[in-house]
Amino acid sequence: MTDREVLEAYERTGGVLKGHFLLTSGRHSDTYMQSAKLFVHPEEAAKIAAALAEKLAPYKPDMIVSPAVGGIILGYELARAMGVTDIFAERENGEMTFRRGFALEKGSRVIVAEDVVTTGGSVKEVIALCRAHGAEVAACASVVDRSNGKVEFDVPYVPLLSMEVTSWEPDECPLCKAGAPAPYKPGSRGVK
Repeated sequence: MTDREVLEAYERTGGVLKGHFLLTSGRHSDTYMQSAKLFVHPEEAAKIAAALAEKLAPYKPDMIVSPAVGGIILGYELARAMGVTDIFAERENGEMTFRRGFALEKGSRVIVAEDVVTTGGSVKEVIALCRAHGAEVAACASVVDRSNGKVEFDVPYVPLLSMEVTSWEPDECPLCKAGAPAPYKPGSRGVK
């Protein structure tokens, strides 16, 4: 899939939101990529995952690991497309952990998959968690890289779509300065 095709899939499913948003990173933005709107359409999710799986094939993972909540559906569909298993990490007392009996085999090769990356914070936490459990992180991936290639990981990073979506620190936000209503937080951080 081309960048344009991925963006059109988000637009077609109502996944490109405009307004005043509070991102998981704490930054503010006027654009939000809502993968949940895309992933309610199984055929769209399957196409996106298949395209990403093709790009990730050289990394030969044993498993896909995703941060909850945003990465769960992508991780599942990506694992299906790659013929491997899938688990997800979730927050407990503010820290990423494996629950629900999930475990990694020591030495297993994993790909960490997230729906949208802005600063990469959640992906970095899951990479560290996987390593703490003895796994080798072969790569990380996302459907959307909102940083347009500016985010850095210590493993190869494979996004399906790279784009620059402007975001600001709260005290620099022009929307706040213009008196816009308080930012809306559509993400899943803090979901219990």
